[in-house]
Amino acid sequence: MHALGNEHLSKAEWRDRVTRARAGQAAESHAREASALVSAVAKVTANTVCAYLPFGTEPGTTAFVDALAAGGARVLLPVIRSRTDPLDWAEYTGEAELVPSRFRGIREPGGKRLGTEAVGAAELVLVPALAVDSRGVRLGRGAGHYDRSLVFAAAGATLLAVVRDEELVERLPGEPHDVRMTGALTPGRGVVELPV
Repeated sequence: MHALGNEHLSKAEWRDRVTRARAGQAAESHAREASALVSAVAKVTANTVCAYLPFGTEPGTTAFVDALAAGGARVLLPVIRSRTDPLDWAEYTGEAELVPSRFRGIREPGGKRLGTEAVGAAELVLVPALAVDSRGVRLGRGAGHYDRSLVFAAAGATLLAVVRDEELVERLPGEPHDVRMTGALTPGRGVVELPV
């Protein structure tokens, strides 16, 4: 388990710390980690996977999603309907079919919307995170899209927070409504089962 600092930080302080660390990452390091994530996710097998397209300083690239599809999985990507609704989902059919979201910097599939409950068809859900702790508490960006959406996930689905190695930490502040992750996917360690 890594520590980015004091475990007594608030969620806002954690977000600030991780965001600054990601912004300071060298491009070569990001590319190496993205390649490692593609290798790690290529070993994962599932019929249906809910994933996402990394953007900005998030770990990974579109190749991460392509690797899932190349492995034979049906890949569903999130569609943000509003700032307060659960996520909608649409099938990923290739980078050429992606369109800009109404939210800046985010791309989404241009095809048919499958509804908020489509996440229930996935055996595996890859979840963006700023950090995740040893208990499975995930720190997101604070919009709550995934907390509102993961309640529709199938019982027994694998929920993996995708983070850099140093973002798998001992303890984060958690709340009762937080949906716990069953694991983390990191560049250096691959899939790590949680809680540890």
